[in-house]
Amino acid sequence: MHAWTYRRYGAPDVLQREELPLPKVGEKDILIRVHATTVNRTDCGFRSAEYVVSRLFSGIWKPKQPVLGCEFAGVVVAVGASVTRFVPGDRVFGFNDQHFGGHAQYLATPAEGNVARIPQGWSYTDAAPLTEGSHYAWCDLRAANIGAGSRVLINGATGAIGSAAVQLAVHFGATVTAVCDTPNMERVKGLGAHRVIDRLTTDFTKEPGTYDLVFDAVGKSRFKLCKHLIAPDGCYISTELGPRGENIWQALFALFYRGPRVRFPLPTISQADVEQIRQWAEGGVFRPVMDRIMPFEEVPAAHRYAETGTKIGNIVIAVPHP
Repeated sequence: MHAWTYRRYGAPDVLQREELPLPKVGEKDILIRVHATTVNRTDCGFRSAEYVVSRLFSGIWKPKQPVLGCEFAGVVVAVGASVTRFVPGDRVFGFNDQHFGGHAQYLATPAEGNVARIPQGWSYTDAAPLTEGSHYAWCDLRAANIGAGSRVLINGATGAIGSAAVQLAVHFGATVTAVCDTPNMERVKGLGAHRVIDRLTTDFTKEPGTYDLVFDAVGKSRFKLCKHLIAPDGCYISTELGPRGENIWQALFALFYRGPRVRFPLPTISQADVEQIRQWAEGGVFRPVMDRIMPFEEVPAAHRYAETGTKIGNIVIAVPHP
């Protein structure tokens, strides 16, 4: 099978196209013919190892899993001996940030893992970006106890995480203020945001308002700049560590005082989460925002584009088969 691999950490140029054997299918696994995948922040972060802590999971000196691609959509072509949840021919999507494997024509993944059937009427390219941005957003909204009547400000509302956070927060009953650039204001309003701030003309940290959650989905602000916007029992959450890892330290210190605080929840995803995301997709609650669909041959270019910080939503990769 054709696959994109990285045998060392670094810039997108470390990616190489290789011919690899088909993955082995264990007793509890399914083999998926991948038709679509994505290139996202998770893939780029593991490839670059910019945050050295990621090497504790991917390998200290070199990658243990050479094929990236944590999101995938495709069709089941084989199942392990003890698998009853899926059968060959099932169209599935899912997320695997432990073994990855989506940037290849085939991948094997546990049948009881983070995988579910593709929503009715959805294409492979529609379904591939369902999980990465949404599960990060959902994890952070849960940590902030966002529900009916909550007031939420989302900075970076056009990214994969931010656009998912807008849709889910609105679904949970929150009043959402979103921050994005001028060309995308109407798009973000269409996601359900009640108010949209143009970041190119307005500094949201100087706007009036009080929020139960200030969610920086792009990691471009800081708690000290946003603290005055946060309700006494509210919180600030960022998707980045912050300068010198300040968001982690401030989250730890917050355990010892009252008032607006930083939270830094560790993201998790389960089979039940993926099934819930599927239900939201089927019910029209959530649909990933898509920037572009790129051919499999352009995976390195997709990594470079993802790292410009200008993408809108998700970059989907169409995976060819004879």
